[in-house]
Amino acid sequence: MIPRYARKEMTDIWEPATKFKIWYEIEAHACDAMADLGVIPRENADAVWKAKDVEFDVARIDEIEAVTKHDVIAFLTHLAEHVGSEEARFVHQGMTSSDVLDTCLNVQLVRAADILLDGMDKVLAALKKRAFEHKDTVRVGRSHGIHAEPTTMGLTFARFYAEMDRNKNRLEKARWEVATGAISGAVGTFANIDPAVEEHVCEKLGLRPEPISTQVIPRDRHAMFFATLGVIASSIENIAVEIRHMQRTEVLEGAEFFSMGQKGSSAMPHKKNPVLTENLTGLARLVRMTVIPAMENVALWHERDISHSSVERGIGPDATVTLDFALNRLAGVVDKMLIFPDNMLDNMNKFPGLVMSQRVLLALTQAGVSREDAYAMVQRNALKVWEERLDFRELLLADDEVVAALGVDAINEKFDMGYHTKHVDTIFKRVFGEA
Repeated sequence: MIPRYARKEMTDIWEPATKFKIWYEIEAHACDAMADLGVIPRENADAVWKAKDVEFDVARIDEIEAVTKHDVIAFLTHLAEHVGSEEARFVHQGMTSSDVLDTCLNVQLVRAADILLDGMDKVLAALKKRAFEHKDTVRVGRSHGIHAEPTTMGLTFARFYAEMDRNKNRLEKARWEVATGAISGAVGTFANIDPAVEEHVCEKLGLRPEPISTQVIPRDRHAMFFATLGVIASSIENIAVEIRHMQRTEVLEGAEFFSMGQKGSSAMPHKKNPVLTENLTGLARLVRMTVIPAMENVALWHERDISHSSVERGIGPDATVTLDFALNRLAGVVDKMLIFPDNMLDNMNKFPGLVMSQRVLLALTQAGVSREDAYAMVQRNALKVWEERLDFRELLLADDEVVAALGVDAINEKFDMGYHTKHVDTIFKRVFGEA
């Protein structure tokens, strides 16, 4: 976690003090359930709750761990210092370390997912606002980076909205996928602890009992979670790259907001660089970097090894903190983004009328010209536009073969911009449910 790219709300989830608080809640709720079953004395279970307002001493736990070389034992020792050794002697009864570690990790991932979903809502709100604002703002669509046919800026924002809406749905599913807990003991057989304890702890922590956990919660769940974060990061980059392209000097159809006093370059005072979206591209790479290790964590030895543990200590905070920052930054970029409609029209008209070539091609075939001949007739005029910047419509009107096939009025009619935007409302209704 780099403070420069982190928000406190998310980093708090991964603080050691938060982790130990969750560990404590797992142990205390387990004691309650065991007392209800008559496995341990009720007074011992009640005594554990004496520590409910304790701020566990991270430095003290680290000090104990330096001797024990075991983090859970170090925590339990520290807990007994608050509760009392006699009162705490039934804590962790029948449990194994992974019961605490895995259940805690999934609580943290669920909390992180909730923050990420809130961030996605901000992005979706910004994209929707800009989509309706520029629903009819015409710009040229590009394929292979080359002018293709007219579209609208609103459709560009709507496309990104639909993509992010799919991602929100994926994240909701990933949250559900990882929202399980396990209090099943060594190798997951419940030999020394009743399954009712697991059910009680999971209910208290907002989780579902893991159906079969061996000694760890299956890591395919976590692979799914981090893969989803990777997909979301890729969509962030998709939007960021489009904005970066729009801000290029030769294009300048849109740009990041440039605040008062902001400087673009230490050397060139004229520069206004797309630094935020370039940053988002980099952050997306960091999030995706966590996906392969999560996939590799799925294959563990037998009922359990800890090859996954060191990985998750890193990728859990790194992926969620970075993605949280990126989502909030993206929402701000989209919300404040500058749009230049006049430049969009200027760019489209750099090759006057050229983007209407397909309409003319289709009209010729409908008029009885073979597709091969029609293509040749259109292309020979289109290439002159490329090479000499002539007006495509005027070239067609001067082409006797095209005029003979279509007539002057039909040629002129093919340059109506409204032809390309007539279904914008239909698309908006599909995406937003309204137009």
